[in-house]
Amino acid sequence: MDASVAGSRGRPALRFLCPKISVLSPPSHSLLRWLVGAPRVLPPFTVAAVLRPTHGDHAAPDLPREADEIRGLLPRGFDIIGALLVGGGGSDVDVTRALEQARALRELLFGVATSRGLVGGHMDAATGDIRFVVSESAGTDSVEGSVVTWEDEPGRLLWEKGCLLRCELPLKLPLYLRPDVNSGIEERFSSLLESTVAKLRDPHVSYLVEGPITSSESHLSIILRGDDLSFDSHTHGNSRTNNCTTSIVSCSEFFTEKRHNLSLTREDADAIAITVNQSASSLKPGTTPVVEYFPGLADQMIVMKRIIASEITEQVQLCPFHFIPSGLHVPVTAIYNTRYGEIEERQSELRKELHIRLGLPLDRPLLRISNALTFGGTGKRKKSMPRSGSSLLRDVHREIPSSGVSGGVMSLIDGSYEYYHYLHDGIDDNGWGCAYRSLQTIVSWYRLQQYSSIDVPSHREIQQVLVEIGDKDSSFIGSCEWIGAIELSFVLDKLLGVSCKVINVRSGDELPEKCRELARHFETQGTPVMIGGGVLAYTLIGVDYNEASGDSAFLILDPHYTGTDDLKKIVNGGWCGWKKSVDSKGRNFFLKDKFYNLLLPQRPNMV
Repeated sequence: MDASVAGSRGRPALRFLCPKISVLSPPSHSLLRWLVGAPRVLPPFTVAAVLRPTHGDHAAPDLPREADEIRGLLPRGFDIIGALLVGGGGSDVDVTRALEQARALRELLFGVATSRGLVGGHMDAATGDIRFVVSESAGTDSVEGSVVTWEDEPGRLLWEKGCLLRCELPLKLPLYLRPDVNSGIEERFSSLLESTVAKLRDPHVSYLVEGPITSSESHLSIILRGDDLSFDSHTHGNSRTNNCTTSIVSCSEFFTEKRHNLSLTREDADAIAITVNQSASSLKPGTTPVVEYFPGLADQMIVMKRIIASEITEQVQLCPFHFIPSGLHVPVTAIYNTRYGEIEERQSELRKELHIRLGLPLDRPLLRISNALTFGGTGKRKKSMPRSGSSLLRDVHREIPSSGVSGGVMSLIDGSYEYYHYLHDGIDDNGWGCAYRSLQTIVSWYRLQQYSSIDVPSHREIQQVLVEIGDKDSSFIGSCEWIGAIELSFVLDKLLGVSCKVINVRSGDELPEKCRELARHFETQGTPVMIGGGVLAYTLIGVDYNEASGDSAFLILDPHYTGTDDLKKIVNGGWCGWKKSVDSKGRNFFLKDKFYNLLLPQRPNMV
């Protein structure tokens, strides 16, 4: 259904690429939502994301401050296309007020008073029903909308037509000051920055836009010029010349295979590189949507100007970082001061404000520098290696078939982990090291979610920790002694500052009774769980549970595997797979005559 023509009487429809819960859910002190779209890529009145105001309140947001922050947060190509009030009411006044707020914000953002392509609406917090109007012309008249749709594959709709354009432009702006003269510093700095922006728009400054190298060792290039953008496109390594205008150069010419969930590929994000050069030559003038990128570059510099001006004598080192946190399909930019590191208190407060604006949870470090997009596969540059430098298999459960539980609700680990098992790293721990391996997998989860930067500890380092805290005597170091859930909790507390919950079960038969509690753990904490019973230890990464029938299954990552890191062999061999307490042949996976301890590591409350 086309969003621009849908409706029983030809009235416009409103299409959401973000889930309904993202519009309704906290954290937010405001009931107002800014609607973000991509008019050049998406159909009219298509909402790619929602933002929460963080200044003022829903009745009277501080629009100038909102505009200043949103201008630097959203890449060019993404615009405010409307506003939505969430809560009670739903009168004509509410809908009209939302439209007026969106119109006023857009005027502050772009300096143009226009209502074209704007949405104003109200969402009932109890039912999720939305009433809205749209303004399709430049005037103030609006048309009541009809249908609201929520897309199942939002990333595909957005990124099959779009890709990221990124210009890496290091700048040094020398400003020489006398120690005894402080007057006029901010004015001089502002003037310096404005002149730099003017130079970027100079027609003699060229911007070379390059796609990635393909299998045939060729790549597409386009040259753009300052404010009077022109182009010259051709394919390197090939005598063929593309005689086309920039208006028909699409992302598919740069990327033949599109990725529709960039949050899962942040270590090698698709992007088109832009480099900047001075040139005296001239090219034929042309027009292109890419012109929006360069005001966006200027917007970032204006945001930086505001930050630097407040700390002009502190030698701030600002750098923009780009993020697409899980669940958000729109890239956002945060400008951090890297001089003091990301753990500095002010950086934490800035991240918290961004979490609130984006509707992200306040207990997960989604906008830390280590979570930023990297752009390894662009232009002639080689692809970057994974950040962790590890060659271990990750997230092996993604290849696992269904559990076989009829009508069950599946609750899984939230995030990535590495699979540690017997004989890894040349250590022969066959028969005694399964709990050590489970602990290593758990620590890898905290590393990959950016809660910790420490290396995954070796067996000996784990033993040293237990000796240091007084749990074991010195002869334990270098031994082949088993450890269990309690020792794992000691090590996690010492190395990561992580607290753990322990569930005791008297018999393997009782483990299915804990499925409800385990499901709650995966839904709220999302960390791997260690199950220890007798001399065996396993890593639990999910449960499937039918509360009505009691039928259940456990997704087990088995550290007793001794083979090579062959994903097919691991999956087919059942070393990562769904296990029922009693299988179809009457065999018990968990032993009746053994007690079990379940270690549930908790997620730190941090951003």
